[in-house]
Amino acid sequence: MPTLSATRFPKPQARAAAAAFDLRDLPDGFCDNPYPWYHALREHEPVKRFADGSLFLTRFEDLIAVYKEPKLFSSDKQQEFGPKYGATPLYEHHTTSLVFNDPPYHTRVRRLIAGALTPRHVTAMEPGLIALVDRLLDELEARREADLIEAFAGAIPVEIIGNLLDVPRAERGPLRGWSLAILGALEPVLTPPVAAAGNAAVTEMLEYLRGLVADRRRRPGDPDVDVLTRLIKGEQDGEKLDERELLHNCIFLLNAGHETTTNLIGNALAVLLEWPDQRALLIAEPERIRTAVEEFLRFESSNQLGNRISSAPARVADLEIPAGTRITLCIGAANRDPAQFADPDRLDITRSPNRHLAFGSGPHQCVGMQVARLEGRVAISRFLARFPRYEPGGPPVRGGRVRFRGLSRLPVRLQSGP
Repeated sequence: MPTLSATRFPKPQARAAAAAFDLRDLPDGFCDNPYPWYHALREHEPVKRFADGSLFLTRFEDLIAVYKEPKLFSSDKQQEFGPKYGATPLYEHHTTSLVFNDPPYHTRVRRLIAGALTPRHVTAMEPGLIALVDRLLDELEARREADLIEAFAGAIPVEIIGNLLDVPRAERGPLRGWSLAILGALEPVLTPPVAAAGNAAVTEMLEYLRGLVADRRRRPGDPDVDVLTRLIKGEQDGEKLDERELLHNCIFLLNAGHETTTNLIGNALAVLLEWPDQRALLIAEPERIRTAVEEFLRFESSNQLGNRISSAPARVADLEIPAGTRITLCIGAANRDPAQFADPDRLDITRSPNRHLAFGSGPHQCVGMQVARLEGRVAISRFLARFPRYEPGGPPVRGGRVRFRGLSRLPVRLQSGP
């Protein structure tokens, strides 16, 4: 097993590691540090075929080729999720969600959501976000020691997504737990306890949202800023979501920005502890925060895996595949591909251009990516301005996820001032 700081296997071991790799039976240490396996696969088996006939892609150019053909490589998950979930709330949710569907349904729902996330709307969020971050930093300053995931990174997206849907602040407590349970069920291997937790979370969220939607129907908000009101009203031509579509896409919105944005902020603050020269540069030149956030997204991608299924016979790299072939897109590997990124295992907050795939690509590119970028910029820059000398307070704890890479704990000691 490689050390946590290693990024590659020794040459004699790399080929064997690629040959033995199985997404459904992961080797010890993979969740803590997947990068040696990613490099081995990209070098020796970049189009890895598993025993069930599915493919695992690790090269940047191969992911781009799939993203460019959304009709040929479908995002519809009914065929894949039927055997995985059965007739359960998880199946109903994920097969109704925006992200796991193709046009025209995907186009219709995405248009409704995107209309409330224009650059103007995102810019308007910044004053409230700054106030939220500063309040959390004030609370951290009083404590001096803290877990940055619980006390900071995990608290920000809950509030931002809650604001977008205008969820009453007193009712936001369960949101993060529900989100973690539902997203946890997207892991490659679904255990009975994880399935039970995910199904319970969907059921509880639906029950809560029915009341929230009923109240918003009685008292609509401004559809220009309130995404829930916008979804309820639908398009001006009268096309609307039915009740099931509406509720499940509210769940999608509440989930989509939680874990991934928490991971962006947490991963960034963790890697800056490991790369003190980059931390010093960002503190000395805070105007670099925009390129820094892009590099954090590339270096430790919050979302490591995507999935497609071939809708017709197709060609992937030099391999002919039949219709119905399931494909896993390894975003975390593509974002460390030396054919695309010079010295890819080095954190470089000045890296430009930085054409990473942390938000995917094509028509399914993350609809909330500008909100996530704003949250990352404000949270990371203001944290460093307040606590430039923060130090590890204990070992960080990885979340144990394959699809979503982040930390469940990041204990630190805080020192404010220069």
